[in-house]
Amino acid sequence: MSRLEIILSAILFVSIVFNIGIFVYARAAIARLLSVSEELGDLQQMVNSFAAHAKSVHELEMFYGDEALKYLVEHAVSFSEQLSTFEYIYSLTETETETEEGATVDNEQENKET
Repeated sequence: MSRLEIILSAILFVSIVFNIGIFVYARAAIARLLSVSEELGDLQQMVNSFAAHAKSVHELEMFYGDEALKYLVEHAVSFSEQLSTFEYIYSLTETETETEEGATVDNEQENKET
């Protein structure tokens, strides 16, 4: 083997090891991103559920007009809106049907508010 062949073989070996390392790292990063995406989606659903529950309690005859509950509902809704800015992350793991159903539920909630 000539010196040029040895150098080229060494560069090839380093390149293959580097590419395998990049592949393993990218795969692990994508797995972590999908895990975070699922968790954010679950958090968004819990916050939406809490906001709807607080609103339904506030609308009960017994608690209607209570200022503390009113502010709690407003805070929950604002927190939910803030979380919706991360929709591009948690929508990675949702299927199209779940997204369409979620949009229908959101539209119904907006119609009730107006």
